[in-house]
Amino acid sequence: MDDFVLKWRFTDEKYDKLPDDHLSQLKPLDRKAAIFLWSYISDNSLHEHIPFKRDYFNIIDKAKIRQDNKPEIKKWLYRRGFPFDKSVYLSWQPEVAMIVPWKLFVKYFDSFYYSDDLTIIDQSLNWALLFYHEDEIYFGTNEPYLAGESFADEEFIW
Repeated sequence: MDDFVLKWRFTDEKYDKLPDDHLSQLKPLDRKAAIFLWSYISDNSLHEHIPFKRDYFNIIDKAKIRQDNKPEIKKWLYRRGFPFDKSVYLSWQPEVAMIVPWKLFVKYFDSFYYSDDLTIIDQSLNWALLFYHEDEIYFGTNEPYLAGESFADEEFIW
């Protein structure tokens, strides 16, 4: 974590200082591994069309991040139905990536996302999350899933 370029998001009290037992569960990827993850996402053309390649996922659900809806976003993320101990891969840029337990991502989502693009996947690529820099979250899946209506009245870019 010492050399991780986004370390400040998790260790600086001005932003969010995570407890040591949570911080120890964040696993930044080295440059080579981060590039591999970025290439994996690119090679599968996941974001060929924003938010996701056409017809890649059967279902797309979305949420809008606002100043006052942090609990609602946490609940929306929780409803993805992933086991809390599931490891997920986070990719911000070609050389910036991390592995984190789903539970910690849900708990601290606003530390992981600061109005930058963030892709979250697991090794199956049967689902993906895109935190889009316009404060929008897109969830695509090929698993049986009923999209929610919580954000049906919101305007989305995609």
